[in-house]
Amino acid sequence: MGKFFEISDTIEAAGRRAEARAKAQFAQIDALTEYNQQKVLAAFGRCRVDEADFGTTTGYGYSDRGRETLDRLTADIFGAERAFIRAGALACGTHTLSVCLFGVLRPGDVLLCVTGTPYDTLLSTIGTDGGKSKGKGTLADFGVRYRQVDLTSGDALDLAAIEREAARPDVRMVYLQRSRGYSLRHSLSIAEIEAAAAVVHRVNPRAVVMVDNCYGEFAEKREPTEAGADLMAGSLIKNAGGGVAPSGGYVAGRADLVELCACRLTTPGLGLEVGATLGQNRALFMGLFHAPHVVGEALKTAVFAAALFEDLGFSVTPRADEARHDIIEAICLENAERLVAFCQGLQKGAPVDAYVTPEPWDMPGYDNQVIMAAGAFTGGSSIELSADAPLREPFAVWMQGGLNYHTGKVGVLLAAEELHRRGLL
Repeated sequence: MGKFFEISDTIEAAGRRAEARAKAQFAQIDALTEYNQQKVLAAFGRCRVDEADFGTTTGYGYSDRGRETLDRLTADIFGAERAFIRAGALACGTHTLSVCLFGVLRPGDVLLCVTGTPYDTLLSTIGTDGGKSKGKGTLADFGVRYRQVDLTSGDALDLAAIEREAARPDVRMVYLQRSRGYSLRHSLSIAEIEAAAAVVHRVNPRAVVMVDNCYGEFAEKREPTEAGADLMAGSLIKNAGGGVAPSGGYVAGRADLVELCACRLTTPGLGLEVGATLGQNRALFMGLFHAPHVVGEALKTAVFAAALFEDLGFSVTPRADEARHDIIEAICLENAERLVAFCQGLQKGAPVDAYVTPEPWDMPGYDNQVIMAAGAFTGGSSIELSADAPLREPFAVWMQGGLNYHTGKVGVLLAAEELHRRGLL
């Protein structure tokens, strides 16, 4: 390794051991990347993408051919009947998920989450944030009720409980969060999502199976909409944007459900017929094209981090040799001092704001202070190397991203070096 960064012999040696241990996983990731990259390339060909699709519209955005091609391309890639993908009009992943929930659910309906408590920022949308968002237009304000099925003590979907609860006639949506959020549970595999969807469809044909697919796109060969999910959504500053999309999100699934979401995004009667793209089409096309490769690089970075921190004596999930279903790696650092040191070290390996020292702060939507290392070309972009955590038990850090493995590896080594330098290993 070149001597461009100050990394001790101790951490360099641990890094070499970690990389050697990761070789078998890297080979599997390369095979997955090649499969998904060809899948995406073939979809570009089928959708007849051409340079005219990179043009722009203003005003109402009527007849934006690039926008319409992008929507068809997204549906094709994800094996869905219909889809839409937007930069700007969808502000973030939570906004995209909210559009789906409000688009489908009606007063009196029940939203049944079967993967335990959802990610922190979604609680305000649902109205289960302890009353802090009451009266601000939550689902609860509109008479949508919430129920929950937790994972089993063995960290698995509780299919028996899902069957029992989903069968209730007032359940309109069964919601699965693929990734773990700020918890140490495992991320859902496509096989697990498929099994849950089959149970729900058997006992309640009216229920919509929706998947929060954030962090999971291209981490396997199939997507939830190819495995029984009726609807799914994700963020473009995570996997699906490939590190190129400047903002936004996508929604994909059954045509009638996507139409409902489109009417929530704009207005009934207009749906997807409006929405000027303002010059963003090229970035979204390019982001989708690059996404499988970038996800592969992020997966390699995560495997390397797992192997390195296991070597240094820490508990990690997934382990270096475990199957992966998203790009996130959780590292249990056991106390706040290590957690802060990790993020401050990782920041030194960022291409942007490497000189900045992250500090815990009161981040909107969270009950605890959060520290985040995120020196990214796009603000908040989780597909770029980043790590964040609330300062609370179990003092784990959730790391994700890496536009390329070579720089991702440096960031991880610098995080370990910061712990070593402060005597925290």
